[in-house]
Amino acid sequence: MTELAIQFDPDSARFGASRSQKRIEDDRLLTGRGLFSDDRDFPEAATLVLVRSPYAHARVTSCDLADARGAPGVLAAWSIDDLKQDGLGHIPFPPLFKQADGSPMEAPLRTLLADGAVYHVGQAVAAIVAETREQAQDAAERVMIDFEDLPCVTDPRRAIEPGAPQLWPGAPGNIAAESRYGDTQGMDDAIARAAHVVELELHNQRLIANAIEPRCAIAVHASGRTTLYTQNQTSTGARQLLGDVFKTKPEDFRIIVGDIGGGFGMKTGLTPEDALVCYAARKLGRPVKWRGERSEEFLAAHMGRDQHYSAALALDKDGRILGLRMRMIANIGAVPVGSSAIIPLALGPKVQATVYHVPLIDYHVRAVLTNTMATGAYRGAGRPEANYLMERLMDRAARVMNIDPVVLRQRNFIRPEQFPYATHLGETYDVGDFARVLERALEVADWKGYPARAAESKRRGKLRGRGLSSYLEWTGALPTETVDIQIDADGAITVFSGTQAMGQGLETTYTQLITEVLQIPVGQIHIVQGDTDRANGVGSVGSRSAFVGGSAVVAAGRQVIVRGKELAAEVLEAAPGDIEYRDGQFRIAGTDRAIGLAELATRQPDRIVRVSATQTPSTPSWPNGAQICEVEIDPETGVIEVVRHSSCDDLGRIINHPIVEGQVHGGVAQGLGQALFEQAVYDESSGQLLTGSLMDYAVPRAADLPSVQCAFEEGIPCKTNLLGVKGCGEIGTIGSVPAAVHAVLDALAERGVTQLEMPLTPERIWRALHAG
Repeated sequence: MTELAIQFDPDSARFGASRSQKRIEDDRLLTGRGLFSDDRDFPEAATLVLVRSPYAHARVTSCDLADARGAPGVLAAWSIDDLKQDGLGHIPFPPLFKQADGSPMEAPLRTLLADGAVYHVGQAVAAIVAETREQAQDAAERVMIDFEDLPCVTDPRRAIEPGAPQLWPGAPGNIAAESRYGDTQGMDDAIARAAHVVELELHNQRLIANAIEPRCAIAVHASGRTTLYTQNQTSTGARQLLGDVFKTKPEDFRIIVGDIGGGFGMKTGLTPEDALVCYAARKLGRPVKWRGERSEEFLAAHMGRDQHYSAALALDKDGRILGLRMRMIANIGAVPVGSSAIIPLALGPKVQATVYHVPLIDYHVRAVLTNTMATGAYRGAGRPEANYLMERLMDRAARVMNIDPVVLRQRNFIRPEQFPYATHLGETYDVGDFARVLERALEVADWKGYPARAAESKRRGKLRGRGLSSYLEWTGALPTETVDIQIDADGAITVFSGTQAMGQGLETTYTQLITEVLQIPVGQIHIVQGDTDRANGVGSVGSRSAFVGGSAVVAAGRQVIVRGKELAAEVLEAAPGDIEYRDGQFRIAGTDRAIGLAELATRQPDRIVRVSATQTPSTPSWPNGAQICEVEIDPETGVIEVVRHSSCDDLGRIINHPIVEGQVHGGVAQGLGQALFEQAVYDESSGQLLTGSLMDYAVPRAADLPSVQCAFEEGIPCKTNLLGVKGCGEIGTIGSVPAAVHAVLDALAERGVTQLEMPLTPERIWRALHAG
């Protein structure tokens, strides 16, 4: 056990104890009053389009823009030479990782347009700005670019082989960076003395983020400043990167974010398109808009996953884990984005042992360059991949050792008395009761009633299987957030937060928190996010919004009361200690002399009361849970139907149940999408994206998904933040992938099928059944 600073305030138990607030944003969004980036129109706005590379790897030997510049309506056409002449730089990636020799990570620079070479299909080479979108598209057809085709490689396993095409001279063998954790010799010894060693080779396939709203960016330059209207989960960080690209102060830019139609981690950081519209607006002195086509989102928005694993789990004769060895080859694409390397090199290993006591580890991770679009943050960002590997190993071990999969997990869970629990990577799990959560999940799923359901399926000629997963999440990336609250003379209360709503209901959650702290009506509260002139912070990534941002909201609300008592004492001519607060009023205890929030604001020189509070949880939170999936398979066609799906999650205190349930449901849907439907595929010889549209890339539809039965274990609050909450945005995805795969393999076990790679499509199932 390790010492842990406890920050949980037991009084926070009351937050969410009242009836959950109905989602405030829904009336606006469902009645067409949302404001998304492409909804914004500006007078005299021009349109920017990009000419993208048709080659996966090539030298750019010439780029002739003369004909395009003379096309009707064209205002400007640029290549990288024009941008360099104006002093623009590249978008940097975090300098966090090293190569094997200790030198810094190396990869092609993320320039706004291709600089001398292209490294993947879809990389932007030239930019055209015209009066209308159609004119810009027509002019793009006139751009004459000469390419010298070069050999390409799309599979990271091939990319590290001797003789493979090399992408970048600073990354020998195409290895941009690597990391090692654990004890190699100790793991060798554990394998030598183990009664059983379970080995697996797995591919966690590449996915397309597929946010329902394609990316869009509009820039307006006026009075020496550039305002960027875009979709961004991390607007403050994006503003900093704009300063880096333009080699100027970040404050020269303002970023405004409206509603976001799905982010999933893909809308983080700064994109070349964002920076290019800013450049165009500054050069031309008029608003400029870029909107991605769906095909561009497939080609040029960063993707997710794509990790190859080789792993070994050593166990004693009773099935207790002795150690875990993991080797990962992570495909980070050609031109990394900010999150490309951190996911495989740090975030995945952080939770690789998941909910189990693993005495020894030995991890080796390599981040490999290939001629594909970059991978980066996608719902879960490393944690789904790590949990999938661990759960597949546990399920295989249960079958090999003929141990009930529930019993094997229970035997290896970290026990409640072991908390706080120090991990091999220096993290601390504050609290948990994994066996209790699993027991609740089994009850919700009617685990004991499964034999009867399986018999009924068999009677109808179907193969039925059930799968189980236990899992651990890590949430609270960059755990500091500041919230300001302003009370105006008209009684309006405005909350300024650097987190970012993107469909997860933050406006509702924060309003509910402030309502309960200040005991005021919902209609008085206004939430401001997504404007770097009004609120700054880390943003919304890694399921941190309630965990960090919500704690800061409550702290700021309490600061309103503290500061208000001081100001009220002056007005009422009393000592601050004699002032009580209740239902929006400050009152001298035991008297009828009182002053409300609005009146107090009118008494101030600026007619406002403004306070600020910062929260920094002492460690991340560790949400966890268990999911159980049941499937039926038609052996004649290989078609899978998910007939039941249940979960129980420990998310600490829950502020708003419908919102949390919605997050779990959405996560489960995306997880089932990966398990059964989705895979981004590149042609190995040409580097062309074969799944470049929704005609070729399958996403689950409503009819493909079951009704998800959710339960929550709320009796284990997080100890490291004010509210006792744990992040919930990604946990559904983490658990549903292995649960679904285990269910399918369980159904196929009687036919001798023991291993399949995702996605488990009907064709793949049919071939496995007929191949024996």
